[in-house]
Amino acid sequence: MRVLIVEDEPNLLRQLKAALETAGYAVDVASDGEDGHYLGSTESYDAVVLDLGLPELDGLTVLDRWRREGHVMPVLVLTARDSWSDKVAGLDAGADDYLAKPFQTEELIARLRALIRRAAGQATSELTAGGVRLDSRSGRVTLNGEPVKLTAQEFKLLSYLMHHKGKVVSRTELIEHIYDQDFDRDSNTIEVFITRIRKKLGAELISTTRGLGYSLNDI
Repeated sequence: MRVLIVEDEPNLLRQLKAALETAGYAVDVASDGEDGHYLGSTESYDAVVLDLGLPELDGLTVLDRWRREGHVMPVLVLTARDSWSDKVAGLDAGADDYLAKPFQTEELIARLRALIRRAAGQATSELTAGGVRLDSRSGRVTLNGEPVKLTAQEFKLLSYLMHHKGKVVSRTELIEHIYDQDFDRDSNTIEVFITRIRKKLGAELISTTRGLGYSLNDI
């Protein structure tokens, strides 16, 4: 899953980026509203962490522009403001959740997981496809009850497919959502990871639709 953080406090930005990468997310960052708006308008994200008190362009304006442009990715508003009017303004502008500073990083990650699940129509942190179970909270994958060890990138790819079960997902979409913006998009690593996942979890788990992409099966 790929997340954008728009935050102007350098230390907090570094802390959040490191925590989210450790939790298995691909992370892009912006330190002002103009850059944040540009990235959110031109790149694909599964969720955004957006500070309201930004230089150049304030967070409410960024959020309002995204929604007017038709961008529907979940947005978690992050701010030092804690009045009811600020919360209402953020939600009315199109925010999906609100977290006031100071906060615990674990709570922010949990809220992001919940936003991404809801956006994909998932009610719990455990995703299933036949005998395969993936817990997005613990990072654990099992096959018929037995634990299976995946690399970080294999887990990201499987998680994205499981969040979009029943849909054919293109190679480009997978690259956009499991890597940050600096990744070489001509790389063939997606095919390599698909092959490895099939070997570990069963060749029938992921189908290839020639010219279109990959889909997850309920084996």
